[in-house]
Amino acid sequence: MKSYINKIGLIDANSALKIGIVFSLFFTALIYFADIYWFSKPDLLPKPEGVAFWYKWQLNDPSWITRTSAWLFYLGHQGIIWWLIYKAQEEKPSYSNGLHWFNISALLANAGFITLHLLQTGFWYDGLAQDVLEVSAQWSVIVLLFMVLIMENQRRGMFFGKRIGFVSNAAVSIRKYHGYYFAWATIYTFWYHPMVGTQGHLMGFLYMFLLLLQGSLFFTRMHLNPKWTIFLEATVVIHAMIVAWMVGHNWPMFLFGFLGVFVVTQMYGLPISQKMRWLIWVIFTGTFIAVYNYKGWDNWYEIIFVSGTLWACAIVMSALILLFQPKNNSAKEG
Repeated sequence: MKSYINKIGLIDANSALKIGIVFSLFFTALIYFADIYWFSKPDLLPKPEGVAFWYKWQLNDPSWITRTSAWLFYLGHQGIIWWLIYKAQEEKPSYSNGLHWFNISALLANAGFITLHLLQTGFWYDGLAQDVLEVSAQWSVIVLLFMVLIMENQRRGMFFGKRIGFVSNAAVSIRKYHGYYFAWATIYTFWYHPMVGTQGHLMGFLYMFLLLLQGSLFFTRMHLNPKWTIFLEATVVIHAMIVAWMVGHNWPMFLFGFLGVFVVTQMYGLPISQKMRWLIWVIFTGTFIAVYNYKGWDNWYEIIFVSGTLWACAIVMSALILLFQPKNNSAKEG
């Protein structure tokens, strides 16, 4: 089996990425049509009194099978991907343009569990949301985002291309073990939600598919491609804005908060000229002024909440890591 997978590995990672993106778009459309033509309308749990944040897509009367199906599939998905990461690190392969056997295995496993999740939603509906807090799924991805800021500090800096030295030092430990956490954050969030066809869910699942795709390409050069990785970081802008708009929260705060991270931090990892950076800054500033001229300037500072949280968490987490990281570790690319 392993030798057969190695033969498939002649496919290069760039082609695998393109195929994976097409699969992600196709499956997002499949969720949309399944929600219209297959899924029955479930009896959902009403919002309890006094609860500020409520995830309503969970059954009002769950059974042992609705709960067990979600947890068994989640644990199987999680265990397989963690095992593949462990075996890959055990082999210590070099980064290549082609696919290793474990990349093929991860791609097939993720595609299989994505399909199982659609079937599980159709037959039993509930995800993990029935048993865990919504904030756990939200913060699993938020932590992932600021861990990326830490790891990328050495290459693109934290603020306007300027590195923070101790953050680069802290990134050494994160680079070694980030695969396990990133796999947990994406798979846990993926199984938290049922595959329903709202705009927020569709965008969210598309984003999860792309993150699972990225996680399947470990130890390939495409996994490190800055254009692709920054695209993944920036895509969260659209998802966050759509969800905030759907639930009536303040969408400009999320839009400009995440875009603020892009213009201050992420775009300095792209191979673009300083003139292009200035153009992006002009577009960002002009859009910000136009939106808040319409919305009102009373709470314009709210855009700092999202970006400030990510930067602050990245810096604080780096400081905490250095308390436990051996002092002989130094910043290096990985």
